[in-house]
Amino acid sequence: MTPAELSRAVLDAVRRAVDAGELSVELPDRVTLTEPGPGGCGDYATNVALRLARPAAQPPLRVADILRARLLGADQVKDVVVTGPGFLNISLRARDDLLTGLVREIRERGPAYGHGDALAGRTVVLRVPYEVRAEVVADAVARIVATQGGRVEIERGAPVSLRPVPVPEDPTQDGWVEIEDGDPVSLRPVPAPEDPTQGGRAEIERGELVTLRPVPAPEDPAPLGPDAGRWALLHPAAHDRPRITADHLVQRETNPLFRVRYAHARVRALTRNAHDLGFSAEPGAPQLDAHPLQTLLADHPRVLLAAATQHAPDRLARHLLAVADALLPLLAEVLPVGEEKPTAAHRARLALAEAAGAVLAGGLSLLGIDAPEHL
Repeated sequence: MTPAELSRAVLDAVRRAVDAGELSVELPDRVTLTEPGPGGCGDYATNVALRLARPAAQPPLRVADILRARLLGADQVKDVVVTGPGFLNISLRARDDLLTGLVREIRERGPAYGHGDALAGRTVVLRVPYEVRAEVVADAVARIVATQGGRVEIERGAPVSLRPVPVPEDPTQDGWVEIEDGDPVSLRPVPAPEDPTQGGRAEIERGELVTLRPVPAPEDPAPLGPDAGRWALLHPAAHDRPRITADHLVQRETNPLFRVRYAHARVRALTRNAHDLGFSAEPGAPQLDAHPLQTLLADHPRVLLAAATQHAPDRLARHLLAVADALLPLLAEVLPVGEEKPTAAHRARLALAEAAGAVLAGGLSLLGIDAPEHL
């Protein structure tokens, strides 16, 4: 929880106290948060109870107790302590409990973390042209939609236009239709009903119809190989022109694909090295604090759902790159150095790294790209 989010939570506590008739005040425009002063505790402190006491015609400690009771039910608030004349000292769960729970969930679900059933029972029909980038994007969309319980059918080629030919004078002759850019096809009409005043009706089961036309690849990506070729086509947004260059094969940090795959391979290597040193991952150490990876990992299910509903695998590719860039600085702190013994902090960092590695592996798989054990 950021300071801005906590400030809104405190304002919400004031609003609910007013609605319940516990306080009779005008809502303040904002709530100021500071570090706890002498005698204080927790992560943040606020003097909002002192500010509201006079207009509420109540003692500051009474106002603080009212707000404390409301804040204790707020998401990510671990504890609230009233100190001094009425300061609220707030401790957040984000420093240990939430991150620990998140890491534990990802480690339990592995690459399936973020999968759900938001699109269960839905079928998406993707209509794509005969073009390599469109084919690759459609394949990735099908994989991502499946993670949300949906199903994709892919229709290749340009939309077909039918022009019925008038019924011939002799109704015993077959009717024909002409299909643009194709061969004549015999039409078998629905038999006439007994009551000629009732029209015949043919039913065709269809799903959500989506025409997928990303900007075509300027050249054949095959020389890049399957992994780099797919990344080159999937990482840019559909309206952006992909680059089919050897830059995607460079094994250094300037190459986004290399950073993503290298981060995953390093996690796998650290797990092996930790095993050799006699320790394994264990979520739960408070020394992790609110690591930048926490927000990215917690956001992964939302990114998957957005990529599925918007048919945009580029959103997943960019998210994986952000995870890798946040993960790489952590990797140097996972193993003990020199004669240092493994501690709870090392085990917690390894657990966080493995959770991020699972997200990278699952995401790369959905893009059809290999997540290597060694690189």
